[in-house]
Amino acid sequence: MSPESPTKLSPPPWRKCLRPGMRLHLASGAACPVALVEDLLGHVKDIGDLELMQGLTLPPAPWLEKRYHSSLKVNAFYLDARLGELVNQGSADYSPAHYSEVPTLYRDGTIRIDAALIMVSPPDAFGFCSLGPTVEWTPAAIESAKLVIAQVNPRMPRTGGLSHIHVSKIHYAIEKEAGLAELPPGLDDPAFRKIGEYAAQLIRNGDTLQFGVGPVATGLVAALKQHRNLGIHSEVIGDGVMELFKAGVIDNSRKTLLPGKVVAAHALGTAGLYSFLDTNLHFDFRPTDFTNNPISVARNNNMVSINGALMTDLTGQVVVDSVKGLFRSGVGSMVDFVRGAAMSKGGRPIIALPSTGVDDDGKPFSRLVAELPSGAGVGCHRSDVHYLVTEYGIASLRGRTIQERVQELIQVAHPDFREELLEQSRRHHLLPPYFQLPPPWQDNSHGIQVRRLHLKDDREYILRPLGPADDRRLQEFFYSHTEETIVRRYGFTVTRMSRERAFELVGIDQNRDLALAVVELQGPRQVIHAVGRYYLDPDREGAEMAFVVAENKRRLGMARTLLERMIEIARQRGLARLWAQVDRDNSPMLALFRDYQSEESPGEDMHTVRIEIPLTKTSPAGNGGSVKSFLRFGNKSGPDRK
Repeated sequence: MSPESPTKLSPPPWRKCLRPGMRLHLASGAACPVALVEDLLGHVKDIGDLELMQGLTLPPAPWLEKRYHSSLKVNAFYLDARLGELVNQGSADYSPAHYSEVPTLYRDGTIRIDAALIMVSPPDAFGFCSLGPTVEWTPAAIESAKLVIAQVNPRMPRTGGLSHIHVSKIHYAIEKEAGLAELPPGLDDPAFRKIGEYAAQLIRNGDTLQFGVGPVATGLVAALKQHRNLGIHSEVIGDGVMELFKAGVIDNSRKTLLPGKVVAAHALGTAGLYSFLDTNLHFDFRPTDFTNNPISVARNNNMVSINGALMTDLTGQVVVDSVKGLFRSGVGSMVDFVRGAAMSKGGRPIIALPSTGVDDDGKPFSRLVAELPSGAGVGCHRSDVHYLVTEYGIASLRGRTIQERVQELIQVAHPDFREELLEQSRRHHLLPPYFQLPPPWQDNSHGIQVRRLHLKDDREYILRPLGPADDRRLQEFFYSHTEETIVRRYGFTVTRMSRERAFELVGIDQNRDLALAVVELQGPRQVIHAVGRYYLDPDREGAEMAFVVAENKRRLGMARTLLERMIEIARQRGLARLWAQVDRDNSPMLALFRDYQSEESPGEDMHTVRIEIPLTKTSPAGNGGSVKSFLRFGNKSGPDRK
């Protein structure tokens, strides 16, 4: 049987095929059939009482105009700014639903669909039209509706996966060529760039990622250029995925579900993206009951989800769709992927948001709050969130107590709001009594740069400053030492390390003194393996150094790495010397210092040697041979301000 031409399909006789009370599915995003709906709008007043179900659509959306409100009600699963305003005014409605569940809501009749308005490509030689870059829940709408009406658009790309419909399933059609709705690339925003850098620190080569479109995605893509073998399993993809695919960062080679394929429910971006997707066999578009199903998501090992949010409280409750009773967005895909990534072997769900926003009066406010305002729509519960990232660092929340969560989250709040958050938390007894805020970073980059390293054991570590939320980690580090290490490093009288004492060691002014750690990410847990610190001398010209490395991590180059970074920071701060008291029998440490042209003199007693490293001398070439690779990531005391 020869394929049916779209010209053989009649235009819809709107007043005959539709009747009052019908609910219409509208394909959304880039596949929104704008010309088809414009044709319908000329008849809606004669039909009346129609309801339009839609996802996220881009302007223009003439059906939202006030003149149609009495005849056509819009009901959305996701809100842009304009539609959110209409919902808050009562002129439109919002259906909160996980995207993974929308196809089922259609199929079982919970949300009855009478007609599906879609946009498709012309049929191929076998009579199949493509749904293009938006699949989502449109297949369920086609299956459930008694009537399928299409705009046939020759400019619609033909996409791979489960994105096709046979022309025989279409009842009426108009043929109208038009460009697809475009979402321009996000601007390079400094805050979101830093957010991307921190999120990238939690992503390893070979991971499978989910992230959306918008400023968080823009910042993340910029920070992933040095990664390799990444995969994509997402709800929506944008130009950033195309950019990383072309750069060889994304190759889907290590995915454990549909390896070799970018899996998504829809794409939203520029005309260049839609052209790139046309007949591109590396991209597999599927409905959201597959892409967003947490079980499907979890079938990808090392699944990392990165999602934005509106607000969070200091215990980790994440606000998704409304603030102060006003609806701003939608439930969308966040919870689906957070839960799927959490179930994945090696998975990491990440929430990313800027630390501040600006209200309707132009006044800045903190997106991290001690108490959520009335009417805030919590999408992710405290127990759902593993990591929360702002431009000031990463808070690690999985398995943490309420007090530890509050410590973590205050540290990644905007400095202008930290004292207020601290006071509010104290009133609610959410903090240990000893916790104090250290002085804020004085430099514009928000502190000391974080670095990712690989040492002799081929394991990955993070070099970063210690912070006030590290008190429990430092306590665990202390109790991991042998008695010999404790005596050598801490003295004969030290037998215990209380949390309060540990806080005194981590809650220092890093603008004056310095405390660095080599830590290992063990899932969402961060383990300290080595600490290096210096204390500024009274003359502010030099500083006393001290190092301690876990017994099972010695001879890997950790002390050398800490020393190199310490020298670098001390030089940047204009110090003239670093010095230490070293036991005469501590041959490895003495040998290390001698590599840096240290000068030796008698120590404070017969058992010690005073060594001094003049910072005006150049370090010897090749002294970092113990470090196999040394990559820079981001700024400040992350990567996981755990």
